[in-house]
Amino acid sequence: MAGVHAAKLGVAVESSIVVRQVIVLFLVLLVGLYSRKRNIISADMVGRLSDLLLQVTQPLLIVSSFDFDFSEEMLRNAGLVLLLSLVIHLVSMLAGRFLYLRWPDSTRNVLKYITVFSNCGFMGLPVLDSIFGSIGVFYGALYSIPFQVLALSYGVMIFTGRSDRDALKKILTHPILLSVVVGMLLFLFQIPLPDVVMQAVSMVGSMTTPLSMLIVGSLLAEVPVRELFRGKEIYYGSVVRLIVLPLLVYAMLSPLRLPKDVLHVCVILTAMPAAANAAIYSRKYGGDAGLASRCISISTILSIFTIPLILMIF
Repeated sequence: MAGVHAAKLGVAVESSIVVRQVIVLFLVLLVGLYSRKRNIISADMVGRLSDLLLQVTQPLLIVSSFDFDFSEEMLRNAGLVLLLSLVIHLVSMLAGRFLYLRWPDSTRNVLKYITVFSNCGFMGLPVLDSIFGSIGVFYGALYSIPFQVLALSYGVMIFTGRSDRDALKKILTHPILLSVVVGMLLFLFQIPLPDVVMQAVSMVGSMTTPLSMLIVGSLLAEVPVRELFRGKEIYYGSVVRLIVLPLLVYAMLSPLRLPKDVLHVCVILTAMPAAANAAIYSRKYGGDAGLASRCISISTILSIFTIPLILMIF
């Protein structure tokens, strides 16, 4: 009986920590929204800050997350996360083909994209870092590999019907993938970096969490409030993205007796809102960029409530 009480207490404490971390991230998001509304962060700055995050701070955060003593267990878990991420994305692709048949192509393409691609890097890594620390980022970086590969291939095909001819080059030179390769080499061969170098890498990498939330808040500020909440399809897609898919993934994975961290990381990253690049791809390849922006905004707002809810459920 005492063991049951202790287990329940542990779950309650863990849930409260998750809720608190999500609230902290939300408050930083509000700072970004306020800063953009007051033009402290300009439209040009949002793009430059996004480049800084994607090309500098997030890669360095990933490299610093691989600073662990080598163990076969971690290597097995890393391979497991990579495999499960691929399976989750393939299942999401299958779901996206059948869930939105009643909508026209322009709407269906956006909904398919946000169903397959969650904000697992831009927002997911900071959430994992807040909850699990470096080990969460370690697994999250590996989870993002299938995301990056499929976004540059299948993601383009959703809007154009064909793959990007330069997809392979973009995949191989993507900063996130390069940082994973560097981090994995350091981890596998236990290559020690000088303390001052690792401290600098960790310091810059730690900027990722607040910077990403400031950027997300700034992007939300750019969507007109009158248009933001318009359209049933936005809520349908958001429910699929934020609730249906994470519960489906949990139902699929929980019978497999996976390591707890691996299971939690996969479910949390599946529970992230729509990927921020949905609007970029829509605009670039002739999709409905306005709808994509609203889906990102609504799903991001709703995720503040759904992420703690999903974690409490499992």
